[in-house]
Amino acid sequence: MIAMAQAPLNLVKLSVGTSSIDDLIAWQTSRRAQGGDGLPRHVTRMWPKRADELLDGGSIYWVIQGVLQCRQRILRLDEVIGQDGVRRCAIVLDPEIIRTATAQKRPFQGWRYLPGADAPVDLSRARNDEDALPPGLSAALADIGVI
Repeated sequence: MIAMAQAPLNLVKLSVGTSSIDDLIAWQTSRRAQGGDGLPRHVTRMWPKRADELLDGGSIYWVIQGVLQCRQRILRLDEVIGQDGVRRCAIVLDPEIIRTATAQKRPFQGWRYLPGADAPVDLSRARNDEDALPPGLSAALADIGVI
């Protein structure tokens, strides 16, 4: 009997303060969003309970303006101690942002786990050069299942 490979576990996270994938890229290439290794990271108060599963090929799927639009592979989780002495988790990300099929997402706090089997498909790399749809139009099309 051949064992089927499990699809990786992923995270879904709101990209607060960004209005487009280009905004996310601009933020992540800033010194403030990078660690000493030059890799982008997202620092959060909570440490994922399912860290081992996330680190086995998982990605963080970004929701921008209410629409899930792209993902980045999670490379590792680093412990960060804030100036207040509180332990936090830095989710260290691959700098490559991969556009995905869009999906409407309601606001939520923190993150949500996303099983790989339920994750939206990656768009063809050829589509990365296309202009992104305005967030409102993208959300409306995702809402009716067109994109």
